[in-house]
Amino acid sequence: MAKTHAPLSETHTLGAQTRQWVVRASAADPRPWLQDAPVCPALAQHQIAHLGVCRAVAPYRIVRTKQSGTYFLACFGGRGRFLVEGRWQTCGAGTACLLPPHILNAFHAEPGAPWEFVWVRYDQPTDQRPIAGASSPVLAKFDPEPVRHAALGLHHEAKGAAVPAQMQHWADLVHAYVLRFARPWQVEDRLWLVWEGVAAHLDEEWSLERLARLAHMSTEHLRRLCHRQLGRSPMHQVIFLRMRRAAELLSTTNDKVETIANAVGYQNPFVFSNTFKKWTGWRPSEFPGRAKEK
Repeated sequence: MAKTHAPLSETHTLGAQTRQWVVRASAADPRPWLQDAPVCPALAQHQIAHLGVCRAVAPYRIVRTKQSGTYFLACFGGRGRFLVEGRWQTCGAGTACLLPPHILNAFHAEPGAPWEFVWVRYDQPTDQRPIAGASSPVLAKFDPEPVRHAALGLHHEAKGAAVPAQMQHWADLVHAYVLRFARPWQVEDRLWLVWEGVAAHLDEEWSLERLARLAHMSTEHLRRLCHRQLGRSPMHQVIFLRMRRAAELLSTTNDKVETIANAVGYQNPFVFSNTFKKWTGWRPSEFPGRAKEK
């Protein structure tokens, strides 16, 4: 089980030596760090708020206590630390991370060599499903070079000629490469259907044996596939889906914690609260953006 991390607060520290090449979808965002970034309206067609390539040097640190949209990051040099599923993990070259909406997002560069990565930050319209689906990996191996070159190509075009048709091509490429990671269709159809089924029925009791029966494979084969495709065990994936849904419900409804616990498969609200804290760092009642209960 993931270890509880120290409390975190909203943070945006770039550091004097950090360099970023950023493109945004609109000039409406007033945050200072975005003001010099060129605008590419085509990004909005894919619900991309902004993207960029970063050469992060300590004390670079970002914390978003309530990330309202999906966040994708692919590392192509150095290594940094990413808070994934309640614990700090290393994100090095050839690794990507995909975090769904409504959860804590935190990462930082370590002292020493620069941490180099490309990111894509999505908005999350209320009527659309997130980029990160039930079968999406969270932290896994990924070739970052295509999406890095696409992001730099878009930045160069947006800073220069800014021809709409050319920017459209670059924006389409960036989105396509994120989807390559977020929706790994190379996962066996049986496994994909299992997680879609679990996500639709989180209130039910799920065991390794039931998951294996649903996938029409042995429990050991299911374990191997999950570790290879998702980087976690089958039951860990069930917990991940439950905590992700709980975070969404806590952010978008004013249902009681006990009601939300039942909706994601926990009959005991105290067990739910303890598990949620291990994964997010907060009790459900303390979750950032939590609406008042009915």
